[in-house]
Amino acid sequence: MSTVQQVTLPMSDSLHTLALDDAKKIVTQPSEDDLRAFAEKGRGIIGDDQEAGPIVIKAPGDDDFPDGGLRAWLVVLGAFCNAFATVGYVTSWGIFQEYYEKTLLSEYSPSTISWIGSIQYALIFFPGLVVGRLFDLGYFRYVFIFSSSLLIATTFLAAQCTEYWQFLLCQGIASGIGCGGVFSPTHAILSHWFKKKRGLVLGYMAVGASVGGVILPIAAHKLIPEVGFRWAMRIIGFILVVVLGVSNLTVRRRLPPKKIKGGLLNLSAFKELPYTMYCISSFFIFLGLYTLLIFANVSASSLGIEPELASYFVALANAGSLFGRYVSGILSDRIGPMNVMIPFTLLAAAFTYGWPFTHTTAQLIVITLIYGFCSGMYVSLMTNPIMNLGGEEDIGRRIGMFMSILAIGALCGPPISGAIQASTGSFQMTGVFAGTVVIVGVIFMAITRLLVSTKLTAKL
Repeated sequence: MSTVQQVTLPMSDSLHTLALDDAKKIVTQPSEDDLRAFAEKGRGIIGDDQEAGPIVIKAPGDDDFPDGGLRAWLVVLGAFCNAFATVGYVTSWGIFQEYYEKTLLSEYSPSTISWIGSIQYALIFFPGLVVGRLFDLGYFRYVFIFSSSLLIATTFLAAQCTEYWQFLLCQGIASGIGCGGVFSPTHAILSHWFKKKRGLVLGYMAVGASVGGVILPIAAHKLIPEVGFRWAMRIIGFILVVVLGVSNLTVRRRLPPKKIKGGLLNLSAFKELPYTMYCISSFFIFLGLYTLLIFANVSASSLGIEPELASYFVALANAGSLFGRYVSGILSDRIGPMNVMIPFTLLAAAFTYGWPFTHTTAQLIVITLIYGFCSGMYVSLMTNPIMNLGGEEDIGRRIGMFMSILAIGALCGPPISGAIQASTGSFQMTGVFAGTVVIVGVIFMAITRLLVSTKLTAKL
């Protein structure tokens, strides 16, 4: 009985071996004669000593994921550096919040100062709407180089700032836009190179954010007393030059751009209820998820913890996040991203509730570390379900819309938390607010999970 032979054609060697001109005809617009002639050549390559039936030609395309190899792992290295320089830098904001409250911006309330950090953090995600669309259209390199340059320039310029509006414009808005242009396309780039190991490589990328979130606040804490604020910011700027230089040399897209119809928005994606529910869940989670991280140092000082130790709580949270981000990638590939995120994000909410009620240094250290671990699990995997809720061809735009929605939560959350703390005089109601909105987000994520499959053992 005749069997079907499948010939997979990579971009170079096989096409050359099977006669390039004929192969092009078959892959593009085959006629019946083309198929017959090409099949005869294919049998010659397969061998005359075995029975061969019709040959199915599989053209190179979106389904051929390398899932490894030197080039693919260099992209992962670049993604690691991207996360270090963007999320790692922004999640170090707690050290600047504490410093500005005590020195340069002491006349402003904590809520007012926190707008700088929340705008910077929100703009990591909000430009995703534009950047994702430009990525789909093939303009990745232009956006990436410009954004890298903007982030580096604004870090050096922040050293010269003395007024609130200057910090807001430079360290908040301009720096945030630079971070967004670098970070937003990274998830889509990784989705070009990996599918079976996608959770693992997203975990590796997210580890970069935690490494940056540990190194940069410690560096700032040590450098400011030694060399002053201005030179501390300049040294951080030089670190970003090196890290972003590596990412610009290694990060490359694999698949060609596709002219997908429509503009910045693909509103038809919201007709899919799971996608809509998942976007809503991200808004609520980011409304409260980073409250503990931003105010960890300030709350430690309010407990009477020594200033030297209190300044390390942001780094402690990011250190816990490092392990969470790494473990999440391994678990995700085995049981599915939402199956990992739902329980651990719920735990992050629980520890956010408990954070203001700690009374000793040991209790606060333990809660900070565990919170960092659990929140890292969510942040590492949050875009992974989006990659599975639609086709690869529109992934930049769908991730961009998702990130723009969660950016609203990231923008509003810290100032609301700061205002609650200022009005009540403690962090207890702040913790209740932040923990509650995260739980609401987890409920929407669980609804998403059930809409996709009610089977509890499904890998989702």
